[in-house]
Amino acid sequence: MAKRAVTAAPLIDALRLANLVDGEAALLRPHESYDGQRFTASDVSEDDLSGISFTECELIELEANEANFRAATFVETRFEKLNAPIFAAPRSNLRDVSIEGSRLGSAEFYESTWRSIRFVHCRIGYLNLRGAHLQDVLFDDCLIDELDLGGATANRVAFTNTQVNTLDLTRAKLTNVDLRSLELRHVTGVEHLKGATINSYQLAELAPALAAHLGIVLDD
Repeated sequence: MAKRAVTAAPLIDALRLANLVDGEAALLRPHESYDGQRFTASDVSEDDLSGISFTECELIELEANEANFRAATFVETRFEKLNAPIFAAPRSNLRDVSIEGSRLGSAEFYESTWRSIRFVHCRIGYLNLRGAHLQDVLFDDCLIDELDLGGATANRVAFTNTQVNTLDLTRAKLTNVDLRSLELRHVTGVEHLKGATINSYQLAELAPALAAHLGIVLDD
């Protein structure tokens, strides 16, 4: 008998942030690097912070509506209560990042690279990860209206106690993507579910879309 395939869980490294010094958000500049700092109750809305780099930092109660984080780098960094109706960080690089208790309207992370990323207690309207590379990502207790993984490459991605109303998997390449604890409402690109793990209930819910893709006629 063939062995049952086991879905590998995300490997999320614990953040250990200590001895941080208080930073001033008003002094942040694009393409500059910031290490070991904590930014609290700051507002960078509409600021150009493209190419900026944060390492071992905390950003707490950050207002970042329409701030430009294009090609930014976040390493061993924690966001808490990030608020941004429009959050623009396309082509950014995130490694060992935790985003907690945050609200994002439209979050633009297309063509970004994520490794060891955790979203906890977050509310997101539209999460654009088209063409992104995702490795070891966990969404825990989140509500996402629309998650766009079109053309993305994802390995060891999981969802726990999370709801996604619309999931787009068009041309996505999935490996060890665990959807079993995800409440799904609508899936586009069901033909690209290869590499994902779902439960029997989800399979029944997806059956009409899968049948349509395969050209199967359902006639009771």
